[in-house]
Amino acid sequence: MEPTGHTEGRHIGAAHTRPEHKEAEHTEAALTRGRHIEARQGRVATAGEPSRAARQVAEFHRSYGLPVFDVPQHEVDAGLVALRQSLIDEEVGELRAATAAGDLVGVADALADIVYVAYGTAHTYGIDLDAVLDEVHASNMTKLGSDGAPVRRADGKVLKGPDYRPPDIAAVLGLPAR
Repeated sequence: MEPTGHTEGRHIGAAHTRPEHKEAEHTEAALTRGRHIEARQGRVATAGEPSRAARQVAEFHRSYGLPVFDVPQHEVDAGLVALRQSLIDEEVGELRAATAAGDLVGVADALADIVYVAYGTAHTYGIDLDAVLDEVHASNMTKLGSDGAPVRRADGKVLKGPDYRPPDIAAVLGLPAR
């Protein structure tokens, strides 16, 4: 990943280096990053408007003559399907290598590339990925147990609680239920 030339300021001093202030330091750093991101972003998407990521990837696709469909595509060229899958596989491989190496910059780069390629694939299929993510999020929030606490597997994966509602992705895509 190329450096952006942006350098964040750091607070240096005894108050920020003591272990009891570590959480506050991380919170402050996150807020600072958030402010820098908001300043660069200029605005936040409103309901029904594509996210910044969706807009950026659409701009890339249009600039390079790649597909950007506004309605779901039932048939996508087999070569394009293979390319999109290959790109996702490549980026997941880069994430695997970066995590194995303990390379945080590589992890961040791979995650961004995975999201970028996923949005590009969504544009290729005419899928409003923001709307699908909203639906999946709403579904995921129904996974709580009857006591309101998360239900987890031994490895930490959140499981479906008794009130779980699966996402209705077909409805989001304007397609009949499967």
